This record gives sequence, structure tokens and C-alpha cells, in this order.
Amino acid sequence: MIYRAMWRGMDIGMGAAMLAAAALTGELLCACGGGGAANIGTSPPPQPAAAPTVATAAALNGAVVVSLASSTPGATIYYTVDGSTPTSSSQIYQAPFLLASNLTVKAIAQSSAGASSVASQAFNLNIPSGALVWSDEFANATGSNAQPNQQVWTYETGNSGFGNSELETYCAWGSNASPCSMASPSAYVGADGYLHIVAQQPSPGVYTSARLKTQGLFSFQYGRIEFRAQVPEAQGYWPAGWLMGNNIATVNWPACGEMDVLERVDATGLPPKGTQNNPPAATSDWNQGSIHGTGFTGVDLGTTYDFINGATASEWHTYGMIWSKNSVLYYVDNPSQPYVTYTSTNLNGLSGAVWPFDGGQSSFIILNLAIGGSWPGPPNATTPFPSQMLVDYVRIYTN
Repeated sequence: MIYRAMWRGMDIGMGAAMLAAAALTGELLCACGGGGAANIGTSPPPQPAAAPTVATAAALNGAVVVSLASSTPGATIYYTVDGSTPTSSSQIYQAPFLLASNLTVKAIAQSSAGASSVASQAFNLNIPSGALVWSDEFANATGSNAQPNQQVWTYETGNSGFGNSELETYCAWGSNASPCSMASPSAYVGADGYLHIVAQQPSPGVYTSARLKTQGLFSFQYGRIEFRAQVPEAQGYWPAGWLMGNNIATVNWPACGEMDVLERVDATGLPPKGTQNNPPAATSDWNQGSIHGTGFTGVDLGTTYDFINGATASEWHTYGMIWSKNSVLYYVDNPSQPYVTYTSTNLNGLSGAVWPFDGGQSSFIILNLAIGGSWPGPPNATTPFPSQMLVDYVRIYTN
């Protein structure tokens, strides 16, 4: 029962009693200004998410880096690049992505109140095949060691072993949290114009290094990527240049897909590996190109390249991958001479295997120098510290 306190024409004593009763039951409402009872605390119904905005930044030779955003807090953005209408089953936007083809980007934002209207932008870029469309040349005109480009690179940190029983602690730029040291950075761009990733041993059995990634800052799908690099060769070192799918946050590894462009180890008792020399020569040095996904890993689909004419990985080499629809191709130094090509047909016979490298999903770039782990094993007395992985550039070209 709701009691209304109406003072006009009401006996004061009776009104007081009624007010007291209403107060006890918590049911007192006030009729104000001649209107009906006010609906206290009622909020307007939630509105659907605001449509995403599409922003671009210039890359190289007409290519652009596309960013999507919604003004609705907490909204999830779904997008397509083939002109189809996005739904909640489309790719989730995770990071700015490179666009170097004539494509149409469409996006929606989804909140608990519903989906937004579709934002759409067509791109007529007309970029020729083989054009350089993005790069980090690690230029540094400061004359001293500098932080890698913060608009491109962020850091994986910590000493979790990263699923491989690795021994290093990965340090961020400027970290002074033990065992990291600002005085001895684990990654920097030198005045020589190279990215330096430095493996160090600040005390016996304690190791530091760096793992840089473009996750959340830059990604791409399809094209030719190259790492020009020089890597250390000693027991326990595990240098790598590789890619993982942007959707790792939602589907986890290995469903996100992994493509290893540069990867090698030095390990006591590990024989030389290779496909060009079969059996490999006793002095052969090598790099491995592999792919990982649901139902398969590099153990299933990993192929090694033997350096020729006595060359070693400690010298400068260009490690490349050509990524196109239903194809991942690896080469060293010469893109016209791939040493392996993987397609979805390679998954035949692998139970539950799923090809994860198409469907609109972009990938981010990782550069790291691991120490120890399940593949190379730990460093030993012959392992020199500090040692460096040097990277001259990372470049992406159109196919």
C-alpha cells in the first residue's frame, strides 16, 4: 500500500498518524507541484555502441596503417577488409593494421546494449607488386643509445619461462627492477643504426635479455617480411624473429597461429640440421622456418635451411617470409629461392589441425634472444656474456 500525504482538507491529527505509518513502512511518496508521483532513480535505457571511427596514418609508397576506435567505453570492435558486413563473428580489432591493397574496411562496435551502425571506408591504393610499404630501419641520429620506437615496439617482460623453460628475465627499456639495469639495457638502438638485443649474466645463474613486439601497436596480413640480422652462436642461445596472430588474447596459442621466420639454437649434442645438404655437412650452420597452429607445431611443420659455402648465422643474413592466402614461404637472402613452402595441404593427416593464417586475421612481429630452454638447454662455461643479436631492419613489401 502506498500512502500519499495530502495536507489540504486533512485532519492534522489523522494526517500525522498516517505519516508516521508511512514512515514505518518506507512507502511515503510526495506529490509535488500538482504532478503525479515521481519515478525516483530511473535512468534512461542504454544506447547501442557508437559507430567506430576509421583513421589512417601514412606508411610507405602509398600504404596506410588503419586504426579503429569507438567512443563507447568497453565496446568491442569487429571488422572486415573484404567489403562484407561485419558481425560479432568477424575478426575482433586488436591493433592498427597495415593496408597496401585496394580493399574496403567495414567495422561495427558492440556493447551490452547492442551493435552500432556500420562504419565503412574504401581504399584505392594501387600499390605495385614488390613495393616497400613499411619498415623500421632503426635509425638513430642522437649519437648515443636510444629507446626503440615507442610507436612500434613494446616489451614482453618477466621470467615465466614462456612455455619453453627459458632461463632469462626479459627487461623493458628503463627498468631498474632486479636483475634488470638501466645502466646495461637489454635492448636499444645504437648510434650504429642497429637494434641491439643483449644477453647478459649479471650474476652466476641469472640471465637477462629482451623480447620486443609490436602487439597492440602494429600488425599486418599478407606480404613479404624481412629481418636483416646477425645472431650469436653459443651454447644456450635461442634468437628468433617471428609473428603471432592478433587474436592470441581471445583464442590463445597455438590457435592464433605462429610463423617463425628466423630461429636457431646452439646446443651441446644437437647435430647440424638441414635439407639442402642431405645428410647435412658436419660444419653446416642453419636456420629453421616453421609454422604452428591448432593440431600442429614446428615439430610437425618445421624445415631447416643450411647456409652454403661455409656461411654462418653469426654473419649478416636476410631472413624472409612471403605470406599469401593459403601459403607461407620461407627463404634466406634470396626471395626467389625459397627453401620451403607451407600450405593447408600440409595439414593433411594431422588430426584436428586447423590452418590459422587466413580469414582476415593480422599478425604482430616479435624479436627476441632467449637464453636456455627446452630446445637449446642451458648456457655452459663456454657461453660468452654479454652477447648480442643485431637487427639492421625489419621491412614489409607487397607480394
